[in-house]
Amino acid sequence: MRSRSKLFPELVAVLAACVLAAPAFAQDRVFTADPTQSRVDFTVGATMHTVHGTFRLKSGTLRFSTATGVAQGQLVVDAESGDSENKSRDGKMKKDILETQRYPEIIFTAQKVKGTIAAQGKSQVELDGIMTLHGQPHPMELTVPVEVNGGAVSADVPFDVPYVKWGLKNPSTLFLRVSDKVQINVQIHGTALAAVAEPRPPAPALPTHAYGMRPGRRSPLWDRSLYLRLFQ
Repeated sequence: MRSRSKLFPELVAVLAACVLAAPAFAQDRVFTADPTQSRVDFTVGATMHTVHGTFRLKSGTLRFSTATGVAQGQLVVDAESGDSENKSRDGKMKKDILETQRYPEIIFTAQKVKGTIAAQGKSQVELDGIMTLHGQPHPMELTVPVEVNGGAVSADVPFDVPYVKWGLKNPSTLFLRVSDKVQINVQIHGTALAAVAEPRPPAPALPTHAYGMRPGRRSPLWDRSLYLRLFQ
């Protein structure tokens, strides 16, 4: 009878086969923004006053993988929709700073998520991605507080955009000084879809010699003789 030490590789192969044969799924969460209920607020400090305004969210879908930390999807903002309730000021912002005729959209592309989003209630994650503004990509790290209530989801995400540092024109004049940063607050309301299970590709079959068997023999998982050699 073969010693147990010599049969150890066969046991390892059997256990590996069991693990590889078990079904495995990567759990994803999908969030879709409702543009009619979402908006992007902006605030810019200036001499003697502060400017407040909004942009319209055109679309937004984000997909988070809790297994890998990979994030996908985009939030798309209509740059032409900028409104500070001053047509003259808004016209200059769109023509001279944002150049919306050439760059009509501001896009955030998600890449990585850190943390876990609760199935229900409040939670917080760190979301890494790329913001494309004025045609140029800029890495962003955002702290995102999320609240899930049934099938509804909401998030209120504040951050600063150093637009002058990113290459956009500073609208300051001799008598009017404007901050070189814009405070942004993204308010998102939408739906949270149920987790989507995606089966991983099947594991390749192990060669028969990995089980210590000759070709044509039954699987060792059901081989009584192998069981007796391992445990007797």
